[in-house]
Amino acid sequence: MAYQVLARKWRPQNFIQLVGQEHVSQSLANALQHDRLHHAYLFTGTRGVGKTTVARIFAKAMNCENLKESNPCGECAVCRAFDEGRFLDLIEVDAASRTKVEDTRDLLDNAQYAPNQGRYKIYLIDEVHMLSGHSFNALLKTLEEPPSHVKFLLATTDPQKIPVTVLSRCLQFNLKRLLPEQIDTQMAFILGQEKIEFDPTALKMLSLAADGSLRDGLSLLDQAIAFGNGKVGLETVSNMLGTVAQEPVDDLLMALANDDAVALLDKITEISELTPDFSEILQQILRVLHRVALTQAATGFVDSYFEPSVINQLARSLLSEDVQLFYQIALIGQRDLDLAPDPRGGFEMVMLRMLTFRPAGGGKGKMPPAVDKPTAQVQKESESSVSAGNAIKEPVPKQSGSGDNKWAEMVVAMKVGGMTRELANNCVLESLEDKDCYLSLTPGHSQLTSSRAQEKLQQALGQYCGRPIKLHIKAEETDNITPAQQIVQKQEDRQQVAVNSINEDENVQALKQNFDARVMPGTIEPIAEDR
Repeated sequence: MAYQVLARKWRPQNFIQLVGQEHVSQSLANALQHDRLHHAYLFTGTRGVGKTTVARIFAKAMNCENLKESNPCGECAVCRAFDEGRFLDLIEVDAASRTKVEDTRDLLDNAQYAPNQGRYKIYLIDEVHMLSGHSFNALLKTLEEPPSHVKFLLATTDPQKIPVTVLSRCLQFNLKRLLPEQIDTQMAFILGQEKIEFDPTALKMLSLAADGSLRDGLSLLDQAIAFGNGKVGLETVSNMLGTVAQEPVDDLLMALANDDAVALLDKITEISELTPDFSEILQQILRVLHRVALTQAATGFVDSYFEPSVINQLARSLLSEDVQLFYQIALIGQRDLDLAPDPRGGFEMVMLRMLTFRPAGGGKGKMPPAVDKPTAQVQKESESSVSAGNAIKEPVPKQSGSGDNKWAEMVVAMKVGGMTRELANNCVLESLEDKDCYLSLTPGHSQLTSSRAQEKLQQALGQYCGRPIKLHIKAEETDNITPAQQIVQKQEDRQQVAVNSINEDENVQALKQNFDARVMPGTIEPIAEDR
């Protein structure tokens, strides 16, 4: 027998075999069970999600002689005729190739005659939005008063192009894009039945590349089997898709978290030797950042498509505002990547942009400190900023330190980064003795106490003190303020001073009085101080 592609060989024959779309299959099954069948149904959704498949299963079920729990039996004469493509009462049309009104009239001329084999004569019109205006008018006449033995099943990827007069006469079902997990599970099932070896990570890559379409996913799977000589391996799928494994992407983000430009560029050099698709790498970075943001926003969020330990580590090492900034830069960078002189150079600039524009206090990647300007210049800029509605930056005086800042000063001097810095910033120094250091960790930050972070902090503390120090960390409430809390308080104080400075500025007050100007809420921010 000739080879049959997986998408056709494993096309569902009943509602049970459908992947996803339970909201549609359940509704249709209930209509069959209670014999409450509408005369016209419209199935919408992106390509490859099962619109035509659902319509065919429904058409077979409506004519099946022996329904089994609202599913076609697959054994009666009608089901066999359906499966073999010889059921005369199913008129299946591709509207893209029959758009003229004459075609539609010819199609509907026989609608008045009773069905030959089954209970209903069914018109299945695919890509119905491609019909011309006159064709829709011709179809509308039959839709308004259809014979009792006629059913219309319409499918489209673009329902906005269908006249509202037609839409109002149909029951509409929107088929959802499939989740990567659903596509992955179906691929694994098919490969198991086909007795083909596969790497689970390779299937994850294929299911993500399918972009919500099971048909596209199975086409990629066919390609991967041929490319891998009968096996679906990670390396062959990576080469086929032009992507790199997840680990290098994780390494790139960890280098960002540690503000390590050298490690970042070294990793890009290593990746470039694989001749990758840099646009796809940015897609992978966006997916990881998305998962990191979800983990930070929802404690306990689990995603089987990414290594939990890596996602959790990034969630602890990166500030939430950093994650949002990186995501936005990657999103815009992907759009502009084709404009770069070469893909690698464009990718490097996107990654370096993340380091450069990381908020102050984020590490090596922060922007240069602002330089104090003459008062007249500041006032002039304030006037233009208010009138234009742009963000207003106002210099804020520094606050002098106190004895309570001893631990915060030590953390800065130790130059720790990443998760180690987060651990130190959320601790309070209780006592520092000859050989021991006792810290109190604020409750709610126990996830920071990894053995590696404690080991790095202990080493940095020993180097700072010039002698071996044993670190003791205990999670407990304390009356003292942690460096992290000091940073937040300092930012709030500086923000309030900036707001007050703008509101009390004579020029701003004059603009308000004479030109009905106003300062837009949320547009005032202090100029970054020299650290």
